[in-house]
Amino acid sequence: MKYEIILSPHARVQFHALSAHDRAKVRDALDTHFVHRPTAESKSRIKRLRDLRKPQYRLRVDDLRVFYDVEGGEVIVHSIVDKPHAADWLAEEGEPS
Repeated sequence: MKYEIILSPHARVQFHALSAHDRAKVRDALDTHFVHRPTAESKSRIKRLRDLRKPQYRLRVDDLRVFYDVEGGEVIVHSIVDKPHAADWLAEEGEPS
């Protein structure tokens, strides 16, 4: 099954604020990991977030973190933040289960 990748308006702004190099890395990671198996957990890349209803998953792309949900045939990207701000973003925006 091929998934459709949807960037929220907030994630789209964050994506365009990245440097061209970081945008290319994130775009490649989204294409590699999200198109066919966005829920396939791995030790270093994709992690299922526990105790949160939203976002469900986190993708690590070097020093960036991509927080997203999988709903039906769609991957909805909520945010793209750098590692130092990831915990703060989760505390503010994450929805506990």
